[in-house]
Amino acid sequence: MKPKIGIVANERFFLTDKIDFWMSYTSKGYVEGIKDAGGLAFIIPIDDASHAKEYIDTIDRLILAGGQDVAPHFYQQEATPLLGETNEARDRFEIALIHEAMKQRMPILGICRGMQLINIACGGTVYQDLSLLQTDTLTHVQEQSMAQPSHSIYVENKSWLATFLPANYEVNSAHHQAIDQLAPGFKISARATDGVIEGIEAIDANQEIYGIQWHPELTRE
Repeated sequence: MKPKIGIVANERFFLTDKIDFWMSYTSKGYVEGIKDAGGLAFIIPIDDASHAKEYIDTIDRLILAGGQDVAPHFYQQEATPLLGETNEARDRFEIALIHEAMKQRMPILGICRGMQLINIACGGTVYQDLSLLQTDTLTHVQEQSMAQPSHSIYVENKSWLATFLPANYEVNSAHHQAIDQLAPGFKISARATDGVIEGIEAIDANQEIYGIQWHPELTRE
């Protein structure tokens, strides 16, 4: 039986001269990637956090996609002027999904915002903007097509990523935030050449939780 892979949707409001409505959506790259890997894609709409267990009970794996910044109060910080758009309903729901998936020992993959949210849900923090690192960084919001890589990362030896990526790997990049304090129970799997964290994984071998900062769904890796 094919594994059922749940991916949480983003949402957007559309207003025209005839109708206004909210739309739940995700990148087709995620869906096609899941199909190519032999899974069935289940798109999960943003819902009340109290329903997290019901959603997790219906899937075999969980993917947390990119999107808005996470509201800073979820990691005990005040918002700065550098904070981007947030969606607290999405934050709250996805954090509940993470906790329930962890309780059930379900594999989790976080991509871009998804990696940052895993870190936050487990007790870590993020920089609200890369300029707050107070050091020179690469351009992490690339201008060229996201189908093309823009910078290198160094993959840690014996990490999850090292099982299928070379030690030096080229990735695309579209984030203005980054992990600051790593959550307890996690280790770094990859860094950019400027030191920005690009991959994390759970230390517990029985808890398959992984995060990457780049967007493989846009390059169809």
